[in-house]
Amino acid sequence: MRFFSTRNAGLDVTGAQAISKGISDDGGLFVPASFPEAGLGFISSLLPLPYEKRAARTLGLFLTDYSAEELEGYARAAYSSFPENAAPVVKVGSFGYFLELWRGPTCAFKDMALQMLPHLLTGANAKLGGGLGTMILTATSGDTGKAALEGFKDVPGTKIMVFYPADGVSAMQKLQMGTQEGGNVCVYGVEGNFDDCQTAVKRIFTDPGVKAGLAARGWAFSSANSINFGRLAPQIAYYFSAYCDLVNSGVIALGDRININVPTGNFGNILAAYYAFRCGLPVNRFICSSNSNDVLTEFLKTGHYSLHRPFYTTVSPSMDILVSSNLERLIFDLCGSDKEVKRLYGMLASAGEFDVSDEVLGKITQLFWADQLSEDETKKTIADIFAENAYLADTHTAVAAGVYKKYAAATGDATPCVTASTANPYKFPAAVLEAITGEKDCGEWEAIDRLESLTGTPAPAPIKALREKEVRFTGTLKDSGMADAVLAFASDRAG
Repeated sequence: MRFFSTRNAGLDVTGAQAISKGISDDGGLFVPASFPEAGLGFISSLLPLPYEKRAARTLGLFLTDYSAEELEGYARAAYSSFPENAAPVVKVGSFGYFLELWRGPTCAFKDMALQMLPHLLTGANAKLGGGLGTMILTATSGDTGKAALEGFKDVPGTKIMVFYPADGVSAMQKLQMGTQEGGNVCVYGVEGNFDDCQTAVKRIFTDPGVKAGLAARGWAFSSANSINFGRLAPQIAYYFSAYCDLVNSGVIALGDRININVPTGNFGNILAAYYAFRCGLPVNRFICSSNSNDVLTEFLKTGHYSLHRPFYTTVSPSMDILVSSNLERLIFDLCGSDKEVKRLYGMLASAGEFDVSDEVLGKITQLFWADQLSEDETKKTIADIFAENAYLADTHTAVAAGVYKKYAAATGDATPCVTASTANPYKFPAAVLEAITGEKDCGEWEAIDRLESLTGTPAPAPIKALREKEVRFTGTLKDSGMADAVLAFASDRAG
């Protein structure tokens, strides 16, 4: 399988090269040159397999320069700390089927990919040679940062630097990042929102001066964000696995279509579902669920993408995003033109908005349905899910669950729906407690104790362990200072 850039279809690289670089020099994202065939025969072959083997075979569809033995070994190592079923599908009453993606070491769906990515990246570097170490540079809206730090902690030949919006993540997310162990990690809060962090990271990636300075210090950039195809590919696997679980449990027959519902801000998680569909997964409709930052809702309904809108800090902070990076991959696939992608994203950079053609919009509305949930609706949905099912949902999963109810009411569609449950509720304990009981202004640990007592649902061990951990990283900076911080970290031999 070859890959090229969304902004330069003439660029031709291997999967290992795409993963090692992370982002193309032209600012585009690497995409597969074609989609592999993975129809009912492929799905049937996955039915009897455990999760890690399903993941390895799905990765093998795209990463053909890795051997099957390599990918199976990576998958065993990546998911060894997960329960036997790393991504179970759970029926949650009238809210449909939740795909629980938070069983890993940092209690968020990002673990599903970021426990795999270090293996893919070190394998890529071994294939390519070159002699430079890998500097992982990551912007996070909350969960990617901790999952990436944990995945790359003390991995030889790598350093990882994470930037997060200083006032735009939950207290628990900030504590998870601030207490991160490892000799090769660095974390900074950034004044501003996630889009400021993400834009600055992309600018650093493509700055020749910074890249040269990094190389002089013995390092080359890569990314752990979903702009890196090596982050995206493992996410494709869990949608195939969810479908297999529904078949094995008798909910659907092989070949039946399902709906997939994803809470998303950066569009990566739902794009992974779309890529699974492009390979042959039977999908009827993709439901894109947004919080008050509803840029994706407007785009998927109208074809108009605009940054000229308020930015809200919400109880679902991992979705507090206006610049949805992975949308570029969808637009490229639907319009089939790198020149059109360059034109549209040039307009976004200069004018802060663009409109896709009526033809592209028609393709979008045929497959995607989108809506958003307000803060009050999100809290009510958490309470409703618990009242109906004695099930604790986090603030992001609740956004998707509430939007699913809107979709079902609007369409009458009874197709079985898989909702991506993206985080353990104890990552946002104060917000979840307030939603269920109305109690406000509780500290994180008080909220955890109250939730455990009231609901009988235990907090996960990795969250509880944070109570005793030393906070290592407390620094903040302006986005204009991020490049200097990167070079300083690259010079730090102790890092």
